[in-house]
Amino acid sequence: MIISASRRTDIPALYGDWFINRIKEGFAMYRNPMRPTQVFAVSLLPEDVDAIVFWTKNPRKFIDKLRYFEEYVYYFQFTVTPYGQDIEPNIPSKDEVIQTFQELSSMIGKKRVIWRYDPIIVTNRMSFGYHKEKFEELCERLSPYTQKCIVSYVDFYSKAEGELNKINAKNLSAEELYNLFAAIGSIGKKYNLSIETCAEDVPVEQLGLKKAHCIDGEFIKELRKDKGFDDNIEYMKDNNQRKACGCVQSIDLGIYNTCKHFCTYCYANFSRSSVIKNIQKYDINSPLLCSFLDLEKDEIRTKKVKSSKKLEKEAVRDINEDNFKSGQLSFCSFDEGCSREENSEGWIEKRIIEYIKEIIQRA
Repeated sequence: MIISASRRTDIPALYGDWFINRIKEGFAMYRNPMRPTQVFAVSLLPEDVDAIVFWTKNPRKFIDKLRYFEEYVYYFQFTVTPYGQDIEPNIPSKDEVIQTFQELSSMIGKKRVIWRYDPIIVTNRMSFGYHKEKFEELCERLSPYTQKCIVSYVDFYSKAEGELNKINAKNLSAEELYNLFAAIGSIGKKYNLSIETCAEDVPVEQLGLKKAHCIDGEFIKELRKDKGFDDNIEYMKDNNQRKACGCVQSIDLGIYNTCKHFCTYCYANFSRSSVIKNIQKYDINSPLLCSFLDLEKDEIRTKKVKSSKKLEKEAVRDINEDNFKSGQLSFCSFDEGCSREENSEGWIEKRIIEYIKEIIQRA
């Protein structure tokens, strides 16, 4: 399975320590955003994860944690836009972000650092000409460190529409979008960048551009082959995404209303007060990001790629008390030499039962 970390929040920038703990303990949990009382548990053992796709605007604090991913296939979707702190208030200066981009690329290779010039926002102040100028400036600095740039125009989701209206963002026509992507594509070609559009209905193939697959099954197979894996996994289109989205199926470990960047165009935050409330629940030791299990209300399921299995909480009674130490989680982490033989059909169920038992003991 493919892990997305994450479309819903910036895990590398904001919750890297939490994610490393999940890697160490071999599993994570996440809530169904459409049914929050339904909680899924998923294995993060290297043999169960086909790839990890990181989405970020600022992985500066995450770079020194990449040593934990030597057994994994992974790549980054790294957003670098021309906007200032009026639109991206908690993103560092562009010089700092670009330096981080360059450093990350030098560490893992430019093939695995995909630049996102996304979203494009056109206003009276930020015209087509503005974007052509700024895009070329960024191409000059980033093209030696990446092979691909994914672009898209801002979406006027109901959650973001009010903020976008405040800056007089323009909702472009199909013809205007076509002309915009033509200009961007022409500049990108000068710098030998593959320019791809994300979830756009515009016929960009006529411009020599491609439709993006941000979570890209073919690219993941290529990376797996590069790492020595001899498998032939077929990945299915993710029908939970927009019709124009080219992504394959993945499991997203993030949660909405937890991103502290507070970008004007954000669709993943509904309100600042919700973000503040959620981040108060952040615990690097919880399997859930910014959340805890409620044993009375939550339905817990173990997740496979195409199916899930409900975990009966009564199974906790079958766990021997000797398996637990008071006040400590009994997870077997990689640092403790967890046996790969434990990765059987019931491995993840045992992990979750242990966690439930610990909750009961603490109560």
